[in-house]
Amino acid sequence: MQTNSTPPAYTSLVAVGDSFTEGMSDLLPDGSYRGWADLLAARMAARTPGFRYANLAVRGKLIQQIVDEQVPLAAAMRPDVITLVGGLNDTLRPKCDMVRVRDLLTEAVEGLAPHCERLVLMRSPGRQGPVLDRFRPRMEELFACVDELAAKHDAVVVDLYGAPSLGDPRLWDVDRLHLTHEGHRRVAEAVWQELGHDAEDAEWRTPMAATPPPGWRARRVADVRFTRQYLLPWIARRLTGRSSGDGLPAKRPDLLPYELTHEDPA
Repeated sequence: MQTNSTPPAYTSLVAVGDSFTEGMSDLLPDGSYRGWADLLAARMAARTPGFRYANLAVRGKLIQQIVDEQVPLAAAMRPDVITLVGGLNDTLRPKCDMVRVRDLLTEAVEGLAPHCERLVLMRSPGRQGPVLDRFRPRMEELFACVDELAAKHDAVVVDLYGAPSLGDPRLWDVDRLHLTHEGHRRVAEAVWQELGHDAEDAEWRTPMAATPPPGWRARRVADVRFTRQYLLPWIARRLTGRSSGDGLPAKRPDLLPYELTHEDPA
């Protein structure tokens, strides 16, 4: 964690990635998603007049799509800060060529690093459970590549995977793939600190207080709901070659001033 009594006065931020950066499942009253990138932008805007923000992330995107569709746009904007989180959707596919994923992630980093003052990469969090256990080797191979690229290109790495607190199932939505608001809030705090700002919440790594585990019936009801609402549709999309992000535009496609609203934390 970096801290500095006079942190850099970054004036612009562009976020690149998939559903994690789009903000699912940090749901706002109007049905849209907020997420850690919006929370981070709000903090930065509150301290820097005229702060500009773009979020190019779209749910379901694979690393090839991020390289093709988002990296050139983000590079052309030449912001102070670019965040890049991608490749995890690839690792969750039944068939995954990790050599290709690493090569594409390298291409993304090399396409972004020269065009910003600070590139931020992440070791993504993983929900504790059988899915994480199954795909852990691929994820850790991806994160090793992240570390190597960061060292080569002087990028910041936010190690969310190394924070056991973010693996707590209570910080994950019922779809078991996306963080709740509290999870996204902790991610925003982690990035904030790694960018050199003093901690607003020094305890983002601290596990949540222990609570009694749900009973057998509650777990079975949750499993059935998860299977019907999320797992079966996810399998159907994989079998038909579709994505949850097909046809969706970027969340915030233009690098424009970020206007604080009543939804933003003080």
